[in-house]
Amino acid sequence: MENVKLFFQNRLNLEVFLAAVLLLIASIFGFIMEVVIYALYFMIFLEIVRVLRGFIYENRVKLRILIDIFIILALREFIVNVVKINKEEFNSIFDVFASSTNYHILIFSGVLVFLFVLRFLAKVTSPDEYYNKNCEKTNEV
Repeated sequence: MENVKLFFQNRLNLEVFLAAVLLLIASIFGFIMEVVIYALYFMIFLEIVRVLRGFIYENRVKLRILIDIFIILALREFIVNVVKINKEEFNSIFDVFASSTNYHILIFSGVLVFLFVLRFLAKVTSPDEYYNKNCEKTNEV
């Protein structure tokens, strides 16, 4: 019993165990895609709560967290369009432009690339990054 307590005191072990149990249950009942989609919804709500908490306590909104919300939302839409809606086959590059669903997939792909670039720029130009770099420089001297 003591070994079990020690195992679950490590946060990573607990997360892996819960993920494995959810995957097992979802695969048994055939709801893997629904679990993934609802997990992404849950992550969106968690990120929204983080933004609200930061706004209430720090009186600022971190752009990086907002971009994360949009990335997760775009990924969810991408998964829904590719896996649940799109039942088409691609035999050539011209088949991509044959249906409106494929246009949506292309648009979501472009949005995801744009959001990842925006996320990188938000991290690089963050005031927190600037503050951390200056603190490191003053500590080195």
